[in-house]
Formats: sequence, structure tokens, C-alpha cells
Amino acid sequence: MQITDVFLRDGLQDEDVVVPTADKLAVAEALMAAGLTRLEVASFVNPKKVPQMADAAEILAGLPHLEKVTYTALALNGRGIARAVEAGATDVQVVASASQAHSNANAGQSIEDALADLAAEVARYPQTHFFAGISTAFTCPFEGEIDPAHLLRVVRAFQAMGITDIGLADTLGTSPTHQVVNAVAHVQDAEPDLTYSLHLHNAHGQALDTVTAAAERLAITRFDSALGGYGGCPFAPGAHGNIATEQLVAHLHATGHDTGIDEDRLAEAVRLARDVIAHSSALGSLDPAGR
Repeated sequence: MQITDVFLRDGLQDEDVVVPTADKLAVAEALMAAGLTRLEVASFVNPKKVPQMADAAEILAGLPHLEKVTYTALALNGRGIARAVEAGATDVQVVASASQAHSNANAGQSIEDALADLAAEVARYPQTHFFAGISTAFTCPFEGEIDPAHLLRVVRAFQAMGITDIGLADTLGTSPTHQVVNAVAHVQDAEPDLTYSLHLHNAHGQALDTVTAAAERLAITRFDSALGGYGGCPFAPGAHGNIATEQLVAHLHATGHDTGIDEDRLAEAVRLARDVIAHSSALGSLDPAGR
């Protein structure tokens, strides 16, 4: 099983504080010490809208270059892709929504325009490894349940860009297990040669059941999670935190799966993550203007 910890990006983007760069790098070191080999470390988005990610370039510059560790960064548009590549990102997640309303709120444009913008920029960087993230893949806070046929159209748009790694996100964390499984199965049946992963938020404690079902019934082996269950989408009302990395690892180990992650060292990383947020809170929260 491969776990990508997204605390440094998704986990922090919805907090009302800005964690100092040095503290973020310390959490990254703790994650790697626990055995994590894939970290989502930043997003290259508008710093006025998401000031928690304003130091994305500094984070990439400050991380150690380790042969077996992959750092990923997120981009919502062509400008974000260009900034990420210029900052040295080698693995970039390009994100679009499966919901028109969420796309307008999150990316400021329609799904079609967002995908066209991403496609033009992706083509400029053939040496960069791009993978896709589809937000609100199953449920949207504005539109409700997403038609799997519509989700498939977004998947195929990324496939047309030459992207074969597809991450499907339960952005709200409210989608029941059977809904996620049925939607993913629909997409897999239509496009079986792509690689799929799940990014699960966890509103009702059902995310671990979804992990089990996805592994057993869909043969999915790649999941995102965040230390302490932090996270959420600032542009998706009602979004809940991510599935907690420590809970996911314990669950996978209990069900006979190998992750290569040390649970004791991971617990230390969780404590550090909570400490750095508490320390940042003591320094002062963001005001409504994002300062």
C-alpha cells in the first residue's frame, strides 16, 4: 500500500493560521522518519486566497533531496503549473472539479475552461510528471451526488492530456462507501488501463470502510491521508477533515497490509503537527483579509 500524507498542503490550507516554513519542514522530516515516502507538500495557488500556501516555493527549496522520497505539489491552473515547475517541482498534481459549481468556486472558471487551461500548460512541460486530482468526484456541496458518467468525462479529459494517474477525491467526506465504490467501478470499467487512487475526507467515520472496500473490490492500493485528520477545502462548504494518516496506517496494518510506516514514529509526527498548529495559533490567527 502507498500512502501520500497531505498534511502540509490539504491539512493546513483550511486552518486559520499560517504555519512558519521552518515548522512545516520539521513536520516533513518527522513524516519521512516514520517511513512516509510520498508527501504532498504545497499548492501553487493564489496566496491572497490561500495565504497558508504562500511559501510553496520556499518549502520545495528547503526539502532534502532523497532518492526514495517523492514530493508532490498541487496546481489549479496554468499559472500554478508554471510556478510549480519554476520552483523545482517534479511531480505536480493538476486539479479540476467534477462539479461545475465547485469549479467556479474553487478555480474561478468552468470545468471546460479549467481543463483547457491545464492541458495547454501540461503540454509545455513533457519532463514533468503530472497526475490528476478530481475534486468533488462523488458529492458536491452545491450540486449533490455526481453522475459517474460525468466523472468519467473529466477522467477522459485528463487522459487526453497524457495523464494516466488519476486521484478521485471525496472532498466533503460525506459520500457513503457504496457510492464511492460504484462510481470508481464505473470509471475503471470504462478506462481499465489508468491508475487510480483515493483522496478521502471523513465526515461520518466511514472512510476506513471505504478504504477496505476499495482495496478488496477495486484493487486500489494508493490512498491520501493527513496527520491528525486535518484538512478541508476552503471553497467547499461543509467539507470535513481528511482521513487521519495514523488511523489509516493502523487500519491497514490490522488488516494485513504492509505500508513500511512505523506507527510509533508516526505518533511523534502527529504530536509535532498539533504542536506547530498550536504554536502558530498562539502567534495569531488570520484576519478576514488573509493577513
